[in-house]
Amino acid sequence: MEEWRSWLQTYPAVETVVWLVGIFAVAWLSDALAKRYLLGAISRVVRRTEFTWDDALQRRLVFRRLAHLAPAIVLYYGIPLAPGLPEELGQVLQRGAMAVMVLVLALAADAFLSAVNDIYATRPHANTRPIKGYLQIVKIVLYIAAGIVVLSLLVDRSPVVFLSGFGALTAIILLVFRDTILSLVASITLTQNDMLAVGDWIEMPKYGADGDVVDIALHTVKVQNWDKTITTIPTHQLISDSFKNWRGMKQAGGRRISRSFRLDLNSIRFLTDDEIRRFRRYELLEDYFREKLEEIEAFNARKRREEEGSELEAPEEEPRERDAGSPRSLPVIPNLRRLTNVGTLRAYIVSYLRQHPGLRRDMTLMVRQLEPGPDGLPMQIYVFSNDTNWVSYEGIQADVFDHIFAIIPEFGLRMFQTPSGQDLARLTTGTGSSS
Repeated sequence: MEEWRSWLQTYPAVETVVWLVGIFAVAWLSDALAKRYLLGAISRVVRRTEFTWDDALQRRLVFRRLAHLAPAIVLYYGIPLAPGLPEELGQVLQRGAMAVMVLVLALAADAFLSAVNDIYATRPHANTRPIKGYLQIVKIVLYIAAGIVVLSLLVDRSPVVFLSGFGALTAIILLVFRDTILSLVASITLTQNDMLAVGDWIEMPKYGADGDVVDIALHTVKVQNWDKTITTIPTHQLISDSFKNWRGMKQAGGRRISRSFRLDLNSIRFLTDDEIRRFRRYELLEDYFREKLEEIEAFNARKRREEEGSELEAPEEEPRERDAGSPRSLPVIPNLRRLTNVGTLRAYIVSYLRQHPGLRRDMTLMVRQLEPGPDGLPMQIYVFSNDTNWVSYEGIQADVFDHIFAIIPEFGLRMFQTPSGQDLARLTTGTGSSS
């Protein structure tokens, strides 16, 4: 060793190179040892603990990035030990090692902030109060600060020198970070007003978005459409433009069914005595006929007295077997009221909807007529299902209209349907049945 050292001292340049190679070799070895043993020990500890935050830190590679500090530290403190190394070169190498440490710390801080977002996402209110946008702002500031420090280290100038020049670059900075500033304001507005959350179903036709929100970031909001495609919407556009959020429907626990069917106007008529007797046996129409017949009987009796110009008392109630108050037992007087098949159908549908197990009875439940036109008389069903799931909702809706379409002929009514080519062909050949 003494001879080797003496030989090196006779060649200073070789001695300096040997020392530098040795220092870099130790730095590489420290990096390998830190990754193999230090990270291995940390991984075992993380697996044994019951905490979840340390799993997030490991998943985001926080510890792995911090392990890269080992070679930078070795270089920073080992460079001055190299004999014969020019002072300026030593300072450059030290500043380079320091710049590497700053970059490593910035990357580790980035991973740490991502882990913080993962930990926060496990909280119940994380969907309605996301912090991802704020953390991204912190990351931007972090990288800007790290870039200034690294640049100041490499050129050996104070960071204040670079910061003082930012005043002249304000206009350029505002132009470059315009979308970032707008997105930050939009993120704050969306969060504070609880306008959007992960998992919400939103519609924004301008961007072709119709599905669930899967991610809310600083610059973009990702929506997974029902066809499994992903639509990316600029965050600030959610404030400047309008969008529909279906969260209220899910929270209310009822999804609206609003659909119409059309009846042939030529099939609408008054009920006959036989039809009244038959429909009164329907359990769903029992209350309707009891109340309606009493109401019509009282009204028609008053009208008859008015037409006859007498003050006679109303006649005694006829036995139920004779269907007192039925349209056929009344004289033909234009002012008298009579039951119609379309009104009876509407009462039947209302009773059917009220007893349907898939519909909400505490929300709006209505069957109404819309304005008739060339396509017949529209009858609209307006109710709410008790299941907001799309598949279940469509099943409930189909079940309701399956029954309605099947029961309509029982009331002497016909659905309106535009004639098809087959109908016209049968009409031409005379093989179609007349109706």
